[in-house]
Amino acid sequence: MNAVTVVSHGRPPEPVAAAEPGRRGRRRRRRDNDNDNFNEIPIEFYGLRRGTVTAITAACGLFAVFTLIPIAWLVINSTKTQANIFESFGFWFDLPFVLGRNFSLLFQNVDGYGVYFQWFGNTALYAVLGGGGATALAAFAGYGFARFNFRSSKVLFYLVIAALLVPITAITLPLYLTYAKVHLINSIWGLVLPSMVSPVGVYLMKVFVEVSVPRELIDAARIDGASEVRIFFRLALPLMVPGLMTVLLLSVVGVWNNYFLPLLIFNQNRLYPLTVGLGLWSERAQNSGNAELFPLVVIGGLVTVVPLIALFLILQRYWRSGLLLGSIAN
Repeated sequence: MNAVTVVSHGRPPEPVAAAEPGRRGRRRRRRDNDNDNFNEIPIEFYGLRRGTVTAITAACGLFAVFTLIPIAWLVINSTKTQANIFESFGFWFDLPFVLGRNFSLLFQNVDGYGVYFQWFGNTALYAVLGGGGATALAAFAGYGFARFNFRSSKVLFYLVIAALLVPITAITLPLYLTYAKVHLINSIWGLVLPSMVSPVGVYLMKVFVEVSVPRELIDAARIDGASEVRIFFRLALPLMVPGLMTVLLLSVVGVWNNYFLPLLIFNQNRLYPLTVGLGLWSERAQNSGNAELFPLVVIGGLVTVVPLIALFLILQRYWRSGLLLGSIAN
């Protein structure tokens, strides 16, 4: 049988048999190639073991099911009457199918406690103003902490991070007394202004700028005579978009789900956000016996989460690009 010589770096030449025809020869060549690859490629390049990948996938699947179960319950029970919500199986539909009727009640002032879509509009306004303001301030502060060296910059940054350790309940009374002095009770700015302060957003943007905005690019722009404002808006800001979208989503979700602060500063139904309004309906449904309030709470909760899901689906591509940028930079 003829033989050929295979030369491999770092090993002496080895004679091997000539290629055999047929299926057996193809299998042998494939096995020899796999053995060569196994000997040449370091083991750390193979990634995780198959059992580890299977365990992680199963854990992610269980977490997804755990997350989707409440949404599925809302979707199913928003089609039921109050009697069917309590008497029928919670994870399957029942007759009569009253989804349209329940949805139409969201436009009405049921039991004199407020209109759902008025609260929905309030929540959207608070989320846009508060989330947008928090994102803008986080961009400015994060860029400043990451790319400017000034006196006490580290001390100021640590103070910003330390604000995360202060619970909102600890400043409830001082906050209310301060709002009363400056006439911010029953004012939308009483909710918007505190929502624009985001220590988490500042931290995330500082880290993101350090990774995604090269110092060399900024120095080159300064040498060319560009002002700091132009450098920020023309060079740095486009590179910061993935991080900004992440901060925007976190800020909007935080304002959208805020319950304690609006409960503290608002005592008029027309100013309530969805969290306070649905809480009021839920309390009223347990005490009044109104047969229309429990279905309203259920379908109201469903409509409340739809904008957040849509926003996440729209912005997720920026997350992927940001993760890829970080992996390349590192």
